[in-house]
Amino acid sequence: MPKIDLEQLCADKGLRITEQRRVIARVLSESEDHPDVEKLHERSSAIDPRISIATVYRTVRLFEDAGILDRHDFGDGRARYEPAPEAHHDHLIDVESGTVVEFVDPELEALQKQIAEKLGYRLVDHRMELYGVKIDRERTANTSTTAHEGDTAR
Repeated sequence: MPKIDLEQLCADKGLRITEQRRVIARVLSESEDHPDVEKLHERSSAIDPRISIATVYRTVRLFEDAGILDRHDFGDGRARYEPAPEAHHDHLIDVESGTVVEFVDPELEALQKQIAEKLGYRLVDHRMELYGVKIDRERTANTSTTAHEGDTAR
């Protein structure tokens, strides 16, 4: 997905941008993952040690309220963040590693729209999160389980 300049979005929305908010916005804009507040604090305070975790919490709330940051719950009990995308995308979450894969599938988008229309609705927004296990790891686990079960059956 293309990078989003949160600092510029703050300026566009008329938000007052302090130096600490600027650092947090930059860290979020440059993130390849979907960091939680603790990870965001770790990265931001490495740049400016004066940034407290309370400042990070307040800043992500401000950015979220302004519509420039999206919050996600990927089932790990932590709120995770990403700049609000210009174009819609969905997420696939690896339940073993926690890796989040962003994807866009035009066929899936069309199907979701068709389903809404079939049920008598016009789709105005949606969020899709798929949860899975990497197929290679699953095959390895099944192979070792099968071999182990075979050994005990003898």
